[in-house]
Amino acid sequence: MSCDFLALAQPGVQKLSPYVPGKPVDELARELDLDPAGIVKLASNENPLGPSPKALETIREQLAELTRYPDGNGFELKSRLAERCGVTPAQVTLGNGSNDILDLVARAYLAPGLNAVFSEHAFAVYPIATQAVGATGKVVPAVDYGHDLPAMLAAIDANTRVVFIANPNNPTGTWFGPRALEDFLAQVPENVLVVLDEAYIEYAEGDELPDGLDYLARYPNLLVSRTFSKAYGLAALRVGYGLSSAQVADVLNRVRQPFNVNSLALAAACAALDDADYLAESRRVNDAGMRQLEEGLRALDLKWIPSKGNFIAVDFGRDAAPINQAMLREGVILRPVGGYGMPTFLRISIGLAHENARCLEALAKVLGRG
Repeated sequence: MSCDFLALAQPGVQKLSPYVPGKPVDELARELDLDPAGIVKLASNENPLGPSPKALETIREQLAELTRYPDGNGFELKSRLAERCGVTPAQVTLGNGSNDILDLVARAYLAPGLNAVFSEHAFAVYPIATQAVGATGKVVPAVDYGHDLPAMLAAIDANTRVVFIANPNNPTGTWFGPRALEDFLAQVPENVLVVLDEAYIEYAEGDELPDGLDYLARYPNLLVSRTFSKAYGLAALRVGYGLSSAQVADVLNRVRQPFNVNSLALAAACAALDDADYLAESRRVNDAGMRQLEEGLRALDLKWIPSKGNFIAVDFGRDAAPINQAMLREGVILRPVGGYGMPTFLRISIGLAHENARCLEALAKVLGRG
């Protein structure tokens, strides 16, 4: 090939590395000649319960309509979300997963010469979306692996258009409380859009985490991003949403691709919203699994970062890559996070009780502590 198409790409795109997802079960089975049925995947923060029965039933009912385009406006899901979240449908933006919302924000509000502020060890999509449109990412050092909100505030300058913050944060599981969020939002310039990524908010109960929805009416420069991929168990369908002022939502819908959320995803998400029992069980299983893993890690004399998500980041005190490879040979898929500046850590998603036990047994074997 005589033409260098990489050189023709936008400068920001040229320097990007593709996002690396958790290793699929079938891929590991092929690589190591393992039985897929015996592999445990705890790498991608997926809901171990499987999807809501109500969502499955709704999907089956929709299969005969696959020749039709989806509702490009997502009227029913927007209406359900607006009612549930106390906003108007005009304040809802639907996305192909919440990643899509993050990308829409970057496309709408960032450009060469402008910048976005985000934390060290924060979700990889923030720098990817920022760099892809030619903007600059300002990475603020973390404190105890979590967001340093005062330092992030200080990093905002005249060219800042977006601040990405996550609560809880992936992959660290760290979080901040209502007072910290309130103080931060009150001082952010009104022309800077704050994207509050709450992909794991459904796993929190009570007032342990601030609810971003409580701040929308007072802060027109706030956008709350959420997803159906985690607690609602619909990761494969890719459906997320953003809640913001109607004006911000209107801007995002100008760059949103038509039919970005498919018909099955729209219908399943509506059904999942109605399945309160499933959501409660997701929380219960996650809480029990977190306790199980913490007890097992303590018995193995390992350290971890306390987490409010459906995952836990474990510090092995040395390069974790060989440990990860050994775990793969044991048929247990975990998530390396060296790309997040955490080379001694592996992230473990919370699974069912027998999956968590399998992970702990494999860790004991790999570390010679069995």
